[in-house]
Amino acid sequence: MKCYICENGCAIPEGNTGACGHYKNKGEQIIELFPNKYLTVCPISIETMPVLHFYPRGKFLQISTTGCNFTCDGCISALIVEEMAPGSKALRELLPQQVVDRAINNDCIGVAFLLNDPLASFPTFLKVAELAKKQGLLVGCSSNAYFTESSLAKISGYLDFINVGVKGLSDQAYQNCGGSTVEPVLRNIKTLHEKGVHVEVSCMLKTDNMEEVVGLAEIMAQISPDIPLQLMRFIPLEGADPSLEPSIREAEDLYWRLRKYLNYIYLFNSPGTNYLNTFCPRCGEVNYKRDFYGPMGAKLTFPETVSGQKNICPKCGRTIDMKAAPAEIKYQEGAFEGGYPFTRALEMMEAILIAIGVTDKKKVVQVWEEVLCHEGLNKLHHDIQNLESYLGTIKHFGELTKTENKAEELVVFMQEKISRVKDGRSAIKRKPRVYYVMGKPLFCLKGERLENQLVEAAGGISVNKEIECTGRPGMQISVEQLNALNPEVIFISAFLSSSVEDFYEECCKAGIKVDAVKNMRIYTHIASGWDFGSPRWILGLLHIANVLQPEIYHFDVIEDAKKLYKEFYEIDFSLSDLNRSFSKPSSMWKWNKN
Repeated sequence: MKCYICENGCAIPEGNTGACGHYKNKGEQIIELFPNKYLTVCPISIETMPVLHFYPRGKFLQISTTGCNFTCDGCISALIVEEMAPGSKALRELLPQQVVDRAINNDCIGVAFLLNDPLASFPTFLKVAELAKKQGLLVGCSSNAYFTESSLAKISGYLDFINVGVKGLSDQAYQNCGGSTVEPVLRNIKTLHEKGVHVEVSCMLKTDNMEEVVGLAEIMAQISPDIPLQLMRFIPLEGADPSLEPSIREAEDLYWRLRKYLNYIYLFNSPGTNYLNTFCPRCGEVNYKRDFYGPMGAKLTFPETVSGQKNICPKCGRTIDMKAAPAEIKYQEGAFEGGYPFTRALEMMEAILIAIGVTDKKKVVQVWEEVLCHEGLNKLHHDIQNLESYLGTIKHFGELTKTENKAEELVVFMQEKISRVKDGRSAIKRKPRVYYVMGKPLFCLKGERLENQLVEAAGGISVNKEIECTGRPGMQISVEQLNALNPEVIFISAFLSSSVEDFYEECCKAGIKVDAVKNMRIYTHIASGWDFGSPRWILGLLHIANVLQPEIYHFDVIEDAKKLYKEFYEIDFSLSDLNRSFSKPSSMWKWNKN
């Protein structure tokens, strides 16, 4: 029997399952194997989904399950798609009415399915969508939109909005993900738009697909130039090729090419860019301001618009294509809630477990289950921001996985380095003022984050702590604020970073005249994962100490990296094999197949 749900159209013999593993042929009927099982159910603001032109700042109930009909290289949701079993006890069983009740009780205006693809839980989502609509809620999802015409007809009548993730325009792009061709996706975008569903399109932007993205913009313009296009600057997670990551500058250059075709273009995964803002298509006035809010996320800032609440450009009077005015109440997500930071939380836990010798995915999932079932994400979020409590988390995870000895070895390794840094503090005569930034010059990391604790542990003064900083993982500040802080040293985050050359040029263009820029004391880390999210931050601490107090500290960081990799990852350290993953130390590291 042929599965009707997605265009892969698996031929499923009686009693067997399709390629995604979520549907079975039973009595010549396609049945869902894991109905009503949810990994996350929590309120979010819609921009974290991300959807930008539909009920801005609206509060929706996020629902996520597990699994996907695609397997995309470098997928940001790979952990819940490929590693979290659909039968895990971390998943909660909720009937459709319970989901709808939870949305209503949390004052949400709708339900949004994201993180994994609703095509992996199609009957479940269909029932929730139908019931939510009957009870006056809005309904939407993020999807690769590989719906068949049949499944799209079933769901489209209940959808109010959708973010369609396009993998590229070539057949090869879809074959790399387990599909065959882009044609069903383009067909479905057109159908959804014609049916009155609010459509936004997202596309991973890689160094090797820029012309395809231009072609996508041309096709979208033929459907409607008012469909927003979200450029997801590629983050090479898991085993993805790091060379596929375009710089923020390259992504911004492409942005201007695309503006010739579409009225609304947005650039994600690029902290500090101005291209998350909504510009008036006629006169170029900024009508809505947004900030980076974690991977693939955004957040309206205050004041969010210069046009009042009317969706009218105050400069030229053009209507801005929004489905509603922004909600007056700003919803603040909890720790690791709202869009994709949840997947980063799982990755950070996995990072510790891999470093203490856990190479069996089942044991990783057991720790995830322990943390999620006991609502431990808030504690985790707090503990990973502090050197000592991070070491305590390593020990705790060692106890949970019965790898206490390896966990103790890692703690001893890290404590020895920390002690050597502490021993040098008495010789420090002067502490430089240090600014920690992610991406572009004005995106300031929150003062309480681990990166700033590393600065102070290594003999610096964190100027980030002098800023009242909100957002996630920080916020954009003004040139005036940064100039007033006048840092002597600037560190660029090891995650979502810019090159020193691009960063310096941005500073000069923006009129940033701090001592760090004048004296070219701007630094990046040697490798990603060296200042947050992974025990490899211990290497970042040594690197920061060398930079801030060169008369005192002379750590051979590369040699220490080789020791760390050999002892705890059992592989050789090689800069050419590294990616952006917090958890996987190298593209060469592999799970135990037993």
